[in-house]
Amino acid sequence: MPAPAIQHVDLCVGDVGRSVAFYLGVLGPLGLEEDIRMSSYRGTEEIAYLRFGEQNLGLRPADGGRHEYYGVGLEHLAFEAESREQVDEAYERCVGLGARIHFPPEEDADLEDYYSFFAFDPDGLRIEVFWSKPPPTDGSRWTTKEP
Repeated sequence: MPAPAIQHVDLCVGDVGRSVAFYLGVLGPLGLEEDIRMSSYRGTEEIAYLRFGEQNLGLRPADGGRHEYYGVGLEHLAFEAESREQVDEAYERCVGLGARIHFPPEEDADLEDYYSFFAFDPDGLRIEVFWSKPPPTDGSRWTTKEP
């Protein structure tokens, strides 16, 4: 039985096909793949679930509106890569897809051994692709840099 974890997150998006293409285009080479499509509980739309490791990202059509960065809701969604090179390659794919880049790949100013970039998906949701040192067997994975 898997350990307790966040198993899935569903996002409401303006165009499911556009979002599926974006996420698979950026993260497909890292292992993200389409898992299943199913009707929602409302029975009025289809949800596309993308699997990344043991977790799923659901993409379902929004009823309208738009996401506002730092409005109430999701601030960003982070995806882990296995190496710094994979972060750089995902960044290049993101640029190639025309995504708006928030921060290019860089070492984190606050965390040791943490390398990432931030971009906005087609609906303005901020995503992060990062590499970090492997977690220890106990304690926190994150180590802040000394001032």
